[in-house]
Amino acid sequence: MNSMWSIRLVRALFFALFVFTGITISLGFQQPAWMGALTGAAIMGLLLALDILFTRFSLRDFSHATFGLAIGLFCAWLVTRIGVFQLGYFQSMADGEAVRNVVEILIYTSLAFFGVTFALRSDRDQFAFLIPYVRFRRDGSEGEPLLLDTNVIIDGRIAAVVQTGFLSGALVVPRFVLDELQRLTESGDAQKVIRGRRGLEVMEKMRTLSDLRLSIHEDPPGTLRDGAISVDTRLVSLARELNARLLTNDENLAKVARLRGIIVLSFNDLSLALQPQLSPGDELSLALTKPGKDKHQAVGYLADGTMIVVNQAAAFLGQTVEISISGALPTSAGRLIFAELKK
Repeated sequence: MNSMWSIRLVRALFFALFVFTGITISLGFQQPAWMGALTGAAIMGLLLALDILFTRFSLRDFSHATFGLAIGLFCAWLVTRIGVFQLGYFQSMADGEAVRNVVEILIYTSLAFFGVTFALRSDRDQFAFLIPYVRFRRDGSEGEPLLLDTNVIIDGRIAAVVQTGFLSGALVVPRFVLDELQRLTESGDAQKVIRGRRGLEVMEKMRTLSDLRLSIHEDPPGTLRDGAISVDTRLVSLARELNARLLTNDENLAKVARLRGIIVLSFNDLSLALQPQLSPGDELSLALTKPGKDKHQAVGYLADGTMIVVNQAAAFLGQTVEISISGALPTSAGRLIFAELKK
């Protein structure tokens, strides 16, 4: 991702190149140097205007458009080669050659236009019609960048999870997410201030990790910063633009992103998947920390917070005992597991 200063440097270098080239050409045609310099500057100004218009046009879009253009031109070439212009109708016309040229131009431009627009609206998998038995895979989804949202940064577990090796790819934090963290620290709400500071501390910690690839995605020129577009909306749009995966623990954002065809990695889903699947008859050691609802019961907790109620264990409160799972009861707060002391 190019930073703004490098783009400005490239623009300045090309501006100087165009002005110098214009002066050189003018002197070669025995024209005033100022005329060549002005012409070169005007051409570069036009290119700069087009560059600003194409700010949202990525290299991926350009490759799709080029591929669609090639398909459109090939289809136009096939149409003009089927012998339509050899019909007697065209042969009998006095200006048949001119009409043929005009019709060919219309065919080429029309099919080229539709080829480009169809390609820009298509996903990579839809290009598989050209190679019937080969589907375009994502370029190793492990290598695609991971786009972080505000909540998952504040959560604080991202650095530890990445260091375990279960996640790969560069981590990308949009500039507007950092701006939101900054706004939280400057708000009057004490809870928001704590959350904002924690998020910035997590970012600072991640930047010091040598084995962690972290980059800041700068907002492109012309991006709204006045809050007219929500952070979640901009995250989803940016994920599509960068072909990135979205790492979040916001369920609403995850649902919207999946509807837009974005790969979502959710910490909530990961936590649920890592919960131990205890079945009746399983045995384990458990520290009993507090009494249960009934006098003969004692309660202990697993590492993930799952509560286990042990019958006939009140006398062993404060100790670690061997238990055998007897059953489970789903509740609104999660699973409630019952166990018996191991004999």
